[in-house]
Amino acid sequence: MAGMSLAPEGAGRAGMSLVNMKEMLCEARRSKKAVGAFNITNYETAAAVLKAAEAENEPVIIQLYMRLFDTGKAYDLAGTLQRLAFRAKVPVALHLDHGSTVKQAKDALAWGYTSVMYDGSRSPYDENVKWTKFVADYAHALGSTCEGEIGHVAQGDETALTDVDEAVSFAKATGVDALAVSIGTAHGYYKAEPKLDIPRCAAIAEALPDTPLVLHGGSGTPLADVRRAIESGIAKVNIATEFLDTYIKSTLKVYGDLNGAFVPPDKLADPIIDACAAHVQRLIKFFAGR
Repeated sequence: MAGMSLAPEGAGRAGMSLVNMKEMLCEARRSKKAVGAFNITNYETAAAVLKAAEAENEPVIIQLYMRLFDTGKAYDLAGTLQRLAFRAKVPVALHLDHGSTVKQAKDALAWGYTSVMYDGSRSPYDENVKWTKFVADYAHALGSTCEGEIGHVAQGDETALTDVDEAVSFAKATGVDALAVSIGTAHGYYKAEPKLDIPRCAAIAEALPDTPLVLHGGSGTPLADVRRAIESGIAKVNIATEFLDTYIKSTLKVYGDLNGAFVPPDKLADPIIDACAAHVQRLIKFFAGR
């Protein structure tokens, strides 16, 4: 019927909550706060992130790792994520995490994601600049944002801390909206407590006063160190491993408690979402300085 809205009752106007990262990260940087960026894989993990963000009344970034764009899962999830963002009471950015090809970035933007990361940190400097700038220009033409990385955040034993001068030249050459820096964190759970180079982070931030910095490898990083990093220019903190681990453990517990009884799976989703949301909410509150 003409004029009938298909949006759920209480939903905001289309586009009101689905945004790119620029405004939320710049405001976080000015306020010495950080926006939580949480990697999701399905409806339950996405719903948990939004439930937590709304409870704290803070903006949030929902991001998907690049492999989901290669498999097409990110395409299938795009519609669901956009509808969730449509209903959200806080600003929500949908982000490609660690994009490794131009195709992934173009696909993400075509499918309705509002922000992309091009990660050329393993490539030679000139090649990283070339392709990050290409993706940044492409994203900006569509009203979206781009994150780049200089230095290389560890995966296992490999690491390359970000050089201050190189970070400045990279940010200016590429025009990225956010810059991921390597200051001693690592992806995944740590085998030993990390030692963050906070003075290095502060020096990069001082040299790039208008560029929000991003901390990858947030899972398991001591919160006292995370707070010091936020006060030193970090405006986006990525959380993947510990959040998805919470989802797995919560799911196993809920299904284990059934003791073989049959319950429709949709009825089991709520306690899983609640457990994941509680974990995310604590982090969002901390990142906001409360």
